[in-house]
Amino acid sequence: MGNRLSSITTRTGDDGTTGLADGSRLAKNDLRVHAMGDVDELNSHIGLILTEPLPEHLATELTRIQHDLFDLGAALCMPGFDVFPPQAVARLDDLIKEFNEPLPRLAEFILPGGSKASAYTHIARTVCRRAERVLVDLNQQQKLPEDLLLYLNRLSDFLFVASRWIHHKKGVRDVQWKKGFNRPQE
Repeated sequence: MGNRLSSITTRTGDDGTTGLADGSRLAKNDLRVHAMGDVDELNSHIGLILTEPLPEHLATELTRIQHDLFDLGAALCMPGFDVFPPQAVARLDDLIKEFNEPLPRLAEFILPGGSKASAYTHIARTVCRRAERVLVDLNQQQKLPEDLLLYLNRLSDFLFVASRWIHHKKGVRDVQWKKGFNRPQE
């Protein structure tokens, strides 16, 4: 990386555009820029989860996911170059299976909450779903590598499972949705 980021303030974006890695410029409200921003925001939320005390295995996997998301952002920033690791989707499939295995069967919908780490993980899941929706929109305009879409879809599933797994490991019960909870009692 060297001196690559020696100047953070370049003023080149003052006109409402931002540069891609190939040297082209896009309006800051371009769908590709939205996608890059949502992936960056998702990575930041995963960083927030990592500030909580977590079992080492989960922390390691979340850190690996942060690196994947950086690669995914790079793929978005370099149209036409597939720099995303092809094994990343399969790794998430394996993690979903592994982390879901010890969990009790899900009988009700669950609400975000119960513990800070789990709630943060739910926030990351919802940001992931938003990023996925933006990528779907972008893919309809400009064909993206399929793995990018698959990865975000699997990642949101993994984050849901991880939020439950955190509770399982901490002995905390998931917050279950209760039908009619807000209805007046007769």
